[in-house]
Amino acid sequence: YMHKGDYPNAILILNRALLLQPGSLEITKDLGLNYYYAKDYKRAAEVLTPLFDRTDVDDQVFQIAGDAYWAMENAQESENVYKKGIKKLPNSGPLYNELGKVLWTKNDFTAIKQWEKGIENDPGFAGNYYNASKYYYFTTDKIWSLLYGEIFINIDPKSEYSPEIKNILLEGYKKLFAEADLEKNNKEKNNFTNAFLKTMNKQSSLAASGINAETLTMIRTRFILDWDVNYAAKFPFKLFQLQKQYIQEGLFNAYNQWVFATAQNLPAYQSWTNTHSQEYNDLNRFLQGRIFKIPAGQYYH
Repeated sequence: YMHKGDYPNAILILNRALLLQPGSLEITKDLGLNYYYAKDYKRAAEVLTPLFDRTDVDDQVFQIAGDAYWAMENAQESENVYKKGIKKLPNSGPLYNELGKVLWTKNDFTAIKQWEKGIENDPGFAGNYYNASKYYYFTTDKIWSLLYGEIFINIDPKSEYSPEIKNILLEGYKKLFAEADLEKNNKEKNNFTNAFLKTMNKQSSLAASGINAETLTMIRTRFILDWDVNYAAKFPFKLFQLQKQYIQEGLFNAYNQWVFATAQNLPAYQSWTNTHSQEYNDLNRFLQGRIFKIPAGQYYH
């Protein structure tokens, strides 16, 4: 009934299921979710709140309840629920993501701290990378928007938000290479960031003809080869390891076309896929045949 969108019947059956199995977390959670989908947000919150203090509670309970308060335009209570959830489940990426979004709507720029904590504590969850990438793109930062954005599209390549992030990546590289010397005004004290800038700066001359999918393929290929020699052991980073794999598989050009050319000129990219059908098909098989996840401990920000 739920999958058919018949929430009243789903609610009816789940309420009877609770009579047979009082206290079931899964049944109660499904009941709250159906109330939420039925837009009975008050009832959804009422059903889920008693679960908050249970030892077996999961982050979905807090997420649905927080979303219900948000739908009731009660931002403060929504924030309280997410914070309570994080206190109980400090490794939940979705809860950091939701809390960050609530803070952002209040023009509270500490939202980025929540997204960063989500990335650090739950590196496999995509949402925090998406929001952090957008946040950094509109600041003076030139690096983390690129790294987080590219991680996002690899974790969730079919996301409806991928085109938006691909555009940020293309424009972000233009911003990165706007100065001829990438290290000139660098005031970073972060060793990873400094290593990134130093290695990328060696490729700066390749940007002289402009930033596009073709020049970025050359720049990023040389970057990875250089990084692999000088910094890979000190800063193991799954994103750069993936890029190295694309190079080894002969797919890096196709990958860069997929990332940058779609944002640069979609009709031109579609034309490229027609003339490079083998590369395009090989890339698609690669993208569909693997799950990309940043391991714990590879947090350098």
